[in-house]
Amino acid sequence: MAPVKVFGSAAFTNVARVLVCLEEVGADYEVVDIDFAAKEHKNPEHLARNPFGEIPAFQDGDLVLFESRAIAKYILRKYRTDEADMLRESDPEEAATVDVWAEVEAHQYSKAVAPIVYECIVYPTAYGVKTDQKVVDESMEKLKKVLEIYEGRLSKHEYLAGSFISVADLNHFPFTLRFMETPYASLFDSFPCVKAWWEKLMLRPSMKKLGADMQKRV
Repeated sequence: MAPVKVFGSAAFTNVARVLVCLEEVGADYEVVDIDFAAKEHKNPEHLARNPFGEIPAFQDGDLVLFESRAIAKYILRKYRTDEADMLRESDPEEAATVDVWAEVEAHQYSKAVAPIVYECIVYPTAYGVKTDQKVVDESMEKLKKVLEIYEGRLSKHEYLAGSFISVADLNHFPFTLRFMETPYASLFDSFPCVKAWWEKLMLRPSMKKLGADMQKRV
């Protein structure tokens, strides 16, 4: 069987979200670099894969997908085993809890942490744009409030959805890794349960490998 293809680079958070899932399930995959600076993501060939001209795109035979969180679920569903069951779809209650925390990541956590990553790393590095401290300060306040809720949750559960790791945890990997490269990483010290959860995630082989790949491509 031919390996699946991921169009993009591990340096990009949304691509890394897909790759960490592929590493978790042990699937064969090929990364096809898209030259963002040369605007290859806006070429007709890539627009046929992702009509919004963004990355990643994903191909498995005749199936072409875009949107990293949807791709992640497809991967975890297709390659599910008893050892790698991160959607918990055989148990409606567990699956619903996974879905809740996956939504929290997308609509609460990422919306707070992403502007900090962009202002501190992406904009200065890629575009030479000065950090907008007002955006950072406002986003830090939002992130603190989100992490207060996470702290309460993780004081009672090993992982966000319960005693098992799930896609809800995996989805946090790319932006949290980048956040830890900013001057504000010490925020996690104020939330010991959150910090312990993150450190445990980073012991996983998939995250060690992708973390090294992302840092090499900053």
